[in-house]
Amino acid sequence: MYLSETNSRTKSHLNISNVEPRFGATKLAAGAPHIRAFCECAGVCAIRCILILAVISAALLIAARPAQAQTETVLYNFTGGSDGSHPDTGLTSDGAGNFYGATELGGLGCPGNGSGCGVVFEISPNGGGGWNETVLHSFSGPPDGANPVFAPVVFDKVGNLYGTTGYGGSDNAGALYELSPAGASWTEAVLYSFGNDWYYPTSSLIMDSAGNLYGATNWGGDGDCGTVFELSPSGGGWTAQVIYSLYCPPGSSGVIMDAAGNIFGASTSTVFELSPNGNGGWNPTVIHTFAGAPKDGYGAAGVPVLDHAGNLYGATYSGGTKNYGTVYKLSPITKGKKKGQWNEKILHSFRSSKDGANPSAGVVLDAAGNIYGTTYYGGKSGVGTVFELMAPAGTDKYYKEKVLWTFNGTDGMLPYSPPILDSAGNLYGTANEGGSYNAGVVFEVTP
Repeated sequence: MYLSETNSRTKSHLNISNVEPRFGATKLAAGAPHIRAFCECAGVCAIRCILILAVISAALLIAARPAQAQTETVLYNFTGGSDGSHPDTGLTSDGAGNFYGATELGGLGCPGNGSGCGVVFEISPNGGGGWNETVLHSFSGPPDGANPVFAPVVFDKVGNLYGTTGYGGSDNAGALYELSPAGASWTEAVLYSFGNDWYYPTSSLIMDSAGNLYGATNWGGDGDCGTVFELSPSGGGWTAQVIYSLYCPPGSSGVIMDAAGNIFGASTSTVFELSPNGNGGWNPTVIHTFAGAPKDGYGAAGVPVLDHAGNLYGATYSGGTKNYGTVYKLSPITKGKKKGQWNEKILHSFRSSKDGANPSAGVVLDAAGNIYGTTYYGGKSGVGTVFELMAPAGTDKYYKEKVLWTFNGTDGMLPYSPPILDSAGNLYGTANEGGSYNAGVVFEVTP
């Protein structure tokens, strides 16, 4: 039996205790250094952190939802058993109508902990108007991975899935895994186990054309505030290296790569660019440092996204005019004395009960430039929203925010991840809690 190791530096979003198991955690202690950074470093009101249990209890008592122009459908209710529990990650589409994701807890069990170490799942239309869930892998803890958090799976060109777990691996400091289809089942392999020098990977992965994988950890590196890493296939195995150490305070929300091979990412306090230096290394540049409320955001949430013009969009957990978070845009300056620098514009500041509060995930863009995302708190029920920022049109100068859905607990609550869009404009995502068993849901919002 494995014994849990505590980490006194982390705090949970539902329990302000400062002790957290390193793997196989119960939900109230299951962690997130990312949330610790938000609550301690971003100046988030401590009262909101303390009272969240009361907010959740109240939300679950709400039986009727207000009339809304959109409709929400719960595609799947996690039971908290072998099918998984508390999906922290977003969904990944295979292009054929199926979605893939991971849950932090649940599964077939963990040594010494009945809550499970999490699963990778597939949800597919069943042909009768409903959806079926299939567990592709149930994590078992060291030396296997454990507790995937905030890290959606990604496909390679031949249909293999890759992802990270926050704990597990040979050193119980996180693992990078591959799932390969094998007939009607999937085979899992741990490609890399993180160690105590850089650990707790909690972000999505990206893969370049050569098959190299890039991601981020929440801890480790210079100053122990997180890293960006590269894993390269080599001689039948993988070679790992840290290519960037993040600025403190700790926390990372992942990276993205443009067509030229430049990597962009965000930490709690900065947005950065890593450019190939021509010698196999990288040149780092901090392109924006968040200043916080009232004029700027703070606590970057999720991975920044790029539009076709090279602008970056993202969200922050706090900051803005009411200190409930923002959506921001960063644009490269191409002329004049400031050429090579970036200009930031706050597109929206959240206002809690009116339109959502504290986005814990990034955003997604449609072809028309409209922006979609989720907030972890806020809305009329206080437990999260799905929102749209409509791009300026005609004589408009500003984005207009529209709440597409307000969660009420019975249909999910506390979404940690951004939605994804299909070609018809439908949004699909996960909510970390709520639903029929209070173990989270997969949802669809239809305009």
